[in-house]
Amino acid sequence: MDVLHRAGTYLRLHARLIDRLRFEALFAGGSWERVLDTLRCYQNPDGGFGHALEPDLRGAGSQPEPVEVAFWILDELDAFSDPMVTAACDYLLSVTTEDGGVPFVLPSVRDTPRAPWWETADDPPGNLIPTASLAGLLHKHGIDHPWRGPATDFCWRAVAAIDKITPYEARAVVTFLDLVPDRERALAEFDRLKDGILATVSLDPDAPGEAHFPLDFAPEPLRLPLFDAEVLDRHLDALPAAQSEEGGWHPNFLMWTPVVAHEWGGYLTVGRLKTLRAYGRLPG
Repeated sequence: MDVLHRAGTYLRLHARLIDRLRFEALFAGGSWERVLDTLRCYQNPDGGFGHALEPDLRGAGSQPEPVEVAFWILDELDAFSDPMVTAACDYLLSVTTEDGGVPFVLPSVRDTPRAPWWETADDPPGNLIPTASLAGLLHKHGIDHPWRGPATDFCWRAVAAIDKITPYEARAVVTFLDLVPDRERALAEFDRLKDGILATVSLDPDAPGEAHFPLDFAPEPLRLPLFDAEVLDRHLDALPAAQSEEGGWHPNFLMWTPVVAHEWGGYLTVGRLKTLRAYGRLPG
C-alpha cells in the first residue's frame, strides 16, 4: 500500500473534517470550496479564528496563532483573495500592540482549556510568533492591508535585535525572511542569523523528543540557502519511514489531552504529504 493511500486511510479514520477535506482537495481532486466553507466555521465575527483550529487552543474565542493556521490553509489553496483574509487582518489590527506586532497569545486564553505552554502576561508585547509568518504570507500573496506595513516594520526590528533564537522563533523568522520582498535586507539578516538558526535544527532524522527537523523549517523549497541538497534528501528519504502503521505522521511534542493527538495527527499528515510532493517525492 503506497504512502498516499495509507495516509488517506489514516485521515478517514482519525482526522477532523477540515483535514480530510484538505487531503481530498490537494491529492484526490476534491473541492477546494468545501475546505474554505469549513474553514469559515472556525472564523469568529471579529475576523479572528478559534474553535480549536489550532488544536492546543480549545476555546471558541479568537487568538492570533489560529490566524496563522488559517493563513497556511489559505496559502495551500492559493485562496488569499477570499474575504476571510481581509476580515482576519482587521482582527489582527484590533489586537496589535504599540510596537506593531501581535502577541503570542492574549490574556483571554486564561478562561479557556489550553495546552500548558499557552500562558501570557497581562499586557503581552508583540511577538515574532506569529507576526513574522503572518506578515510573510501576506507579502507572498500581495495583500496590502493596513496591518501589514507596521507588522513588517516590527518584524525587521525584532529580527535585528535577535541574539539567541529558539526553534519556533527560528521557524517564524525563516518564513518571514524567505517571503518578504526586500531580498537584500532579508539575505543580510539571514547571513547574520544562519548559524543560530541551524543550532536549533536536529539533523539526525531519528532524534527523539521535541526535535525540529530541516523539513519543519523548509516544508517546501526555500529561496534562502538554509540546507544543502544532501541534508534535505536524507530527511526526505526518512519521511516515508516515519509514517505510522496506521498511515499517519504523529506529533513529537506533548499531547496533553487525547483529542489533540488525532487533530494534530491529521493536520501534520496532510503537511507531510505536501512536503513529499513539493520535493518531487509524490506524483502529481
